Amino acid sequence: MKELDINEESVLVDEKSIRANCGVFGIYNNPKAAIMAYYGLHALQHRGQEAAGIVTSEFIPEKNKYHFNVHKGVGLVLSVFGDEEILTQTLKGSAAIGHNRYSTTGSSNNKNNIQPFKVTYKDGNLALAHNGNLTNSNYLRKKLQDEGTIFQTTTDTEIILHLLARSKKTDFTDKVLEVFRQIKGSYSVCILTDDKLIAARDPLGIRPFVMGKLGDSVIFASETTSLDILNAEYVREVEPGEIIVVDKDFVETGEVKSYKIEEAEKYKHCIFEYIYFSRPDSQIFQEKVDKVRRKIGASLAMEKPPPDKDDPVDDDEKKVIIINVPDSSNTATLGYFNECVKKTKNLKHEYGLIRSHYVGRTFIEPGQDHRQMKVKTKFNVVKGVLNNRKVVIVDDSIVRGTTLKLLVELIKKAGPREIHLRITSPPIISPCYYGMDFPSKDELIANQYHGNVEEIRKMLGVDSLEYLSVEKLLESVPRTTEKTDYCTACFTCNYPLPIEKDEEEKAKFDED
Repeated sequence: MKELDINEESVLVDEKSIRANCGVFGIYNNPKAAIMAYYGLHALQHRGQEAAGIVTSEFIPEKNKYHFNVHKGVGLVLSVFGDEEILTQTLKGSAAIGHNRYSTTGSSNNKNNIQPFKVTYKDGNLALAHNGNLTNSNYLRKKLQDEGTIFQTTTDTEIILHLLARSKKTDFTDKVLEVFRQIKGSYSVCILTDDKLIAARDPLGIRPFVMGKLGDSVIFASETTSLDILNAEYVREVEPGEIIVVDKDFVETGEVKSYKIEEAEKYKHCIFEYIYFSRPDSQIFQEKVDKVRRKIGASLAMEKPPPDKDDPVDDDEKKVIIINVPDSSNTATLGYFNECVKKTKNLKHEYGLIRSHYVGRTFIEPGQDHRQMKVKTKFNVVKGVLNNRKVVIVDDSIVRGTTLKLLVELIKKAGPREIHLRITSPPIISPCYYGMDFPSKDELIANQYHGNVEEIRKMLGVDSLEYLSVEKLLESVPRTTEKTDYCTACFTCNYPLPIEKDEEEKAKFDED
């Protein structure tokens, strides 16, 4: 859990200490592009709460040239664009890209790291918004610096801008193809030029990326929630390894241009998008998140059901209570409960925890436990539901475990007879190098206790603890094509792309 300074206030972000990857949005051929981008980013707020920004491309007839307008700031979308004139007067133009930020590389305190990035180079204006992480960024950054490039930020995203600006190719599409064949890692990228909007997705399709239409406008977004808020039509995914170019030809023909970076043998979608990151009302990787999340919950029920219950089925007050940790485990808990009641009626699904969605700054008095106050400001228990009951808590993951331990202590004050914990993912044992900010390997509770679930149970102070297995998780997620597969590196250490050291060594070998 981390507290961030945002416009002199602090917003309590993710209690699990997992910070999501960013949200990306792009729109072309719309007179209200900035307003559309604003709402699109609002629907992606869950993917990034540190900062937000929008860049628009505006044609100035009297000067016969394009001008890029930009507004960025630290904080939530509502606060960064709180002044209506920013959207109606400052951010003029018919094309726009936007970005919500959680830092995965680059300091979160450096305002220069707020995207989209904008530059002017020999061929005009250029702006870029990126969701993901480059795994060969150190090598590319050093190579560029050795060639004289000066960096303004500490993020890997700026590398893409410099590579584009330095490309010797004359056609911009050729520049994009050349650059994205150099970079490795995960990326869903929107690029804005004077007269083009370009979407690019990595060959493994690690991060979600969709395309939609709104009248005569084209939209790209990290999740379909951005399309829904605008009443836009979902068209399809940006395919893994695909570059889509939208330009003036689209206005005339309605067709976009598609190019291939490279073909992967198997896709490696991030499985944690289904478990936790994406909104349940989204469609990603060609499947509805809610449907998959419920199936994951059902799989957990089949593999790790609630504790045995011998009390009479007709005594409602003695039924086992199943509750969720709001909000990310809500739909998985429904799947868990619905599967459980197929075998026993001695269960009730209840709301035992209420989450506050209006958590502002937490003022800590001397002697108070800082983490405990954060938990208490975010959650409160429904004592009448939990008192003197056997309680099963369904949650989606355990990372450090410190906040969950405090949450268990909070629930214990309601007086339950027993507390049982069920987790809809396997133990997290590895950090992510593809765009999610997990803690370091040593900070992960599964590693601290050497994978001993019984020891983790004791630390958390619950009567039982069960995780979903990797095998059962993989059975629960969809296989929409013969190439569909998933990255499970955070659970297995099986990374589908080499991490930085391997990439550096390969680069040195190639140069030799």
